[in-house]
Amino acid sequence: MDTMQRSVEGGSEAQSKARPKTHSETYSETYSEVVSKVIETCGPDIRLATILGIGKPNRLINALYDEVAARSDLSLTVFTALSLNPPTASSDLESRFITPFVKRLYGSDFPRLKYADDMAADRLPDNIHVEEFYTQPGAYLRSSQGQQNYNSLNYTEVADALATKNINLVFQRVAADQHGSLSLSSNTDLTQDVLDRIAQSNKSRPYCVAEIDSNLPWVGGSAVVPSGFFDSTVLVESTDDTLFALPRQPVSIADYAIGFYASLLVKDGGTLQIGIGALADALCYALVLRHTQNDLYKDIIHALNPTLANSPLVREFGGKDPFKQGVYGCSEMVNEGFRVLVEKGIMKRRVIDDLAVMSRINDQSATSEDVARVNREGVYLRGGFYLGSPDFYQWIKEQGSQSNTLAMDRIGRINSIANPEFELEKTQRQHARFMNICMMATPLGSAVSETLPDGRVVSGVGGQYNFVSMAADLPDARSVLMMKAARPDKDATQSNIRWSLANLTIPRHLRDIYVTEYGIADLRFQSDSECIKRMVSITAGSAIDELYQEAVAANKLSSSWPDQEAQLARYKNQNRAETLANSLSRFKTEGHLPDYPLGSDFTDVEQHLVKALQWLKNQTSTKSGLVRTVWHACRPGLPASVKELERMNLSKPDTLKERMTARLLRYALQNT
Repeated sequence: MDTMQRSVEGGSEAQSKARPKTHSETYSETYSEVVSKVIETCGPDIRLATILGIGKPNRLINALYDEVAARSDLSLTVFTALSLNPPTASSDLESRFITPFVKRLYGSDFPRLKYADDMAADRLPDNIHVEEFYTQPGAYLRSSQGQQNYNSLNYTEVADALATKNINLVFQRVAADQHGSLSLSSNTDLTQDVLDRIAQSNKSRPYCVAEIDSNLPWVGGSAVVPSGFFDSTVLVESTDDTLFALPRQPVSIADYAIGFYASLLVKDGGTLQIGIGALADALCYALVLRHTQNDLYKDIIHALNPTLANSPLVREFGGKDPFKQGVYGCSEMVNEGFRVLVEKGIMKRRVIDDLAVMSRINDQSATSEDVARVNREGVYLRGGFYLGSPDFYQWIKEQGSQSNTLAMDRIGRINSIANPEFELEKTQRQHARFMNICMMATPLGSAVSETLPDGRVVSGVGGQYNFVSMAADLPDARSVLMMKAARPDKDATQSNIRWSLANLTIPRHLRDIYVTEYGIADLRFQSDSECIKRMVSITAGSAIDELYQEAVAANKLSSSWPDQEAQLARYKNQNRAETLANSLSRFKTEGHLPDYPLGSDFTDVEQHLVKALQWLKNQTSTKSGLVRTVWHACRPGLPASVKELERMNLSKPDTLKERMTARLLRYALQNT
């Protein structure tokens, strides 16, 4: 293995000679051997860049972390993002639900990232520093180390930023085929761009290590790296490892309303980028109904808004009919929704990397040979990284063997069109729709997506600003920011559309389309007063008066305008959770709006429990709510809930606490 060692000062020629000819020659390395080589090559100041999500080699990182933590003569700085660990419980009731679920979904030996757990608890050693540009949502809200070390970066800036950090080590989890070739698989997003930027800065190439995981699906194309790309490789030692999975969340009535409204803005023959979460699941399900059960889809749209489907906005920028040409998917993250769109025949518009051919296709002047080539060589889904459920990973594995289905690519190509050489990407992304999620927005069109008013970061900017900016630059493209109009807050609800917000993610000059459960507000190229009126129309009814008064006080809105009183009265009456629930109740009752439209990782019993536990958490978030809930739970007439109590190990409660917990759970199940 001596041939694997190289000197940083040796130059590119020496590095090339030191690298092996085939990957298979290095498969016998152990974690301890690799850590020793890392320290010998990079130490004592080790500066590690490691990929986000499931491309992060947890066991390898933990091995290095343990070694450095035990040695005062070494230091470790980690630059990364999205450090994923399975959920942990914060109460006895949560533990009863989460512990068996985590064991089933992640296995009994999932390697939790030690630095992430330690940073969340503010116990990182003095000689270890971790800097993240995107965090697991909410993971570090109470962590001083996590908050202080967060680095706010647009996704497209990460490679440039890392080139300034004196990186001397790169870790990545990879897939291998039967011939020993390696694929970046889940994460083609950053590694190659980072190495290119470092080379352009005339700095030494970092020592690159791959952890080979047989569970990681093979993906071909540009995800495959040449022989010698990595300086060391190590096989995952555990046979019980599973890929980190994102449990699919239930979709509420409000989520569905947002998804169906947003689905009207997707144009046949266009391009689609979507975020992740319940709103994205609702959007994809709505698109499926639009394509496969169009009459039902139109009935739901009509129940939400009888006139919207025929509005100028939908006619020009979207549609309500099934997809003939289909759409092309181009998204930094490939997730569960894309799988469903491919399987249902919606994501079927293919693109190839040939500007002339794509131009003729768009101009409808393509020859039969052009069309045949696109059908033969083209792909209809491109992404930078993927993340999802076990079912989704199996689908990725199946797609990876098909050269004309899925392509993984660099984030510099996916999240940007700023490079003059990206004319091809502009041509491929006709009628692009960038569908993302924000937390709050102002009536003037700015948005908060990742940071609280006090400055604490919830997640990160990621690629959202990139996509919103691209929507402004690409012809016929639109940015759509989805959010719930209001959220529960202890004993009341709080509006998510507020006059003044701190720590904006999207500035007002990039305002475009907003969607809440109460409708669509098209703000592009509109005056401030018109933007306010349109945002008021999709605001929760209980918040409209205050928002109107603040706008008038700021001289941004006239105290009266034609039909003002009638409009405001209509919005206040219509924009209510009860009204929305009534409008979709028939479809919910008939099973057309399932809790888990894209599948579930929970059993049927667990699905009942998820809703009950969330309801119980909301009801007991205040002292008065806790007292009220306990009082109701002590009354007779609660359901037996035998299966649910068995799942929570509460069927035979022994102590007073367990008996009270069981009654609270039964009461929550009764209400959900």
